[in-house]
Amino acid sequence: MAEHIGKAEQGEATRSQLVATARALFTARGYRGAGTEEIVQQAGVTRGALYHHFKDKKDLFRAVHIQVEAEVTATIGEEMAEAGDPYEMLRIGMFAFLDASTDPDIARIALVDAPSVLGWQEWREIDLKYGLGLLVAGLQGSMDAGILRPQAVRPLAHLLLGAMSEAGMVIANAEDPAEARAEVEGPLLGLLEGLRI
Repeated sequence: MAEHIGKAEQGEATRSQLVATARALFTARGYRGAGTEEIVQQAGVTRGALYHHFKDKKDLFRAVHIQVEAEVTATIGEEMAEAGDPYEMLRIGMFAFLDASTDPDIARIALVDAPSVLGWQEWREIDLKYGLGLLVAGLQGSMDAGILRPQAVRPLAHLLLGAMSEAGMVIANAEDPAEARAEVEGPLLGLLEGLRI
């Protein structure tokens, strides 16, 4: 039993090392610029270990992207939790997402490479899994508090998430991400303001 636990822990450590190494290389060089041979060399594992944990390079990228999305969502959720009311929670969440989009790690993996590597549909499904819940909670809370006009929450959340994703892509692909972030903040906030009662 102890030997089995040791192998499981070793396997998880190897998988984590592959994800961390791939993440650094995907951030620095992009998906296409980071080869599997370099990933396994820098991770200090064999090619066999890579293919034991991941079907292929795309599967490894998927794991990296999911890790990034989970971290971003957790960070945004923590910031939103400090808000005084549901509407402020939405504003803080939007601002936190725009700030996150200026991070090279997040921008390159989640906004630049993920749509093309995973395909739009899978990228969107992952985005919805992590970001949609926060938006639904903020929108529903704001409607319940009488701040936003009552309407179908999920379709509205999908539309706002789409606008936020597009804003993030504008930031991620800009020569000056900080300037692009400042430019998209007002229009994005305007969309939210337009929903107020």
